[in-house]
Amino acid sequence: MTTRPVTRRNAVLGITAAAAVLARPSILRAQSTARVVVVGGGFGGATCARALKRAQADLQVILIEPNAVFTSCPFSNEVIAGLRDIEVQQFGYDGLAAGGVTVIGQAVTTIEPQRRSVMTTEGVALPYDRLVLSPGIDFHFEALPGYDEAASDKMPHAWKAGTQTLLLRKQLEAMADGGVVAIAIPANPSRCPPAPYERASLIAHYLKTRKPRSKVLILDAKDSFSQQRLFERAWKELYGDMIERVALSQGGRVTSVDASTGTIITEFGNYTPDVANVIPAQRAGHIAEIAGATDATGWCPIDPVTFESKLTPNIHVIGDACLGGGIPKSASAAGAQGKACASAIVNLIAGRAPETPRLTGICYNTVAPGYGFSLAGNYQPRGDIFAEVEGGATSPVDAPRELRAREAAEAERWFQTITADTFG
Repeated sequence: MTTRPVTRRNAVLGITAAAAVLARPSILRAQSTARVVVVGGGFGGATCARALKRAQADLQVILIEPNAVFTSCPFSNEVIAGLRDIEVQQFGYDGLAAGGVTVIGQAVTTIEPQRRSVMTTEGVALPYDRLVLSPGIDFHFEALPGYDEAASDKMPHAWKAGTQTLLLRKQLEAMADGGVVAIAIPANPSRCPPAPYERASLIAHYLKTRKPRSKVLILDAKDSFSQQRLFERAWKELYGDMIERVALSQGGRVTSVDASTGTIITEFGNYTPDVANVIPAQRAGHIAEIAGATDATGWCPIDPVTFESKLTPNIHVIGDACLGGGIPKSASAAGAQGKACASAIVNLIAGRAPETPRLTGICYNTVAPGYGFSLAGNYQPRGDIFAEVEGGATSPVDAPRELRAREAAEAERWFQTITADTFG
């Protein structure tokens, strides 16, 4: 089935169908020997739910996701730069429902691990045999004084795609030529580590074509970053001195902000840009904390073979929320984890030993239309984490433009494939 953006009619029908299924829980329970509840309908959770149902048709699989529309973070930087409409990034859950997954359009408010039960916002209690959490990220606002939900309305993070993506785009469009766009980048771990630098690149492309006297200022809490040589070569080739990066050792770490004046404060100086894109520190989505699955880091330690929480039995955690070791927090990795977790759960329910997973993840970065590069890695459990093993590859630094163009086209094909595989 081809994945398509969700319409209002489809969203309403999907929620209505879910509510109808909930009205007859006894019938549902009788159809299967086991029930798996998946919380979170992003690349990890939706993929896991689909894979569970495909692996065992009589397994009862329930996906709980409060949003009728999922807005993809991959390629959302192109929306910010005016290269893509946000509707292309949006997907519904009709495909999963058609595949036998029960989709419930509510949020989870309570998880009771001892009773193996979750409670939704509408007071629906759902028992489970296994629970999968794929909550993505939330922001660690306390780590950056002055920055909170209210501040993000003036200094958008755009690190959860949707309204914030469009707000940052609107601010860029309103900025006068000659202005400065500042991007504040946190230390790792964070969602998709190369993405802020892709964003800087595409904003520079927008400015070069529309407001050529403007600048992009990167205030970075790191000294080095993934695929740095590829990015810096592209910046020099495409944008000259339009992009300036202040690294950690140069005083680039942001220590606080003043949203009322639009000021970004670092250890060695203050900046008041025309547009401020502040990406705060992150942690696992709040529902993981409710479940007791987070540790002092704010992330979720797991058994890398089964993805089962090391803190709460019968709960599995996948995607960005995990303490995954070498595997990045990316859509590709989340999808791979979703499939591996589904396989482990099916084996555990059947009383079989889970297989040791080997996960493959790939990250594409587009720095201008027709100019892309990639990083691919393979990961296997080693101790309590995933470690990178042989077989990975990255784009060569000195590649010709023909290869950059091919990789940009491959990136688009990857997006079409992963969204169809997840939601189609």
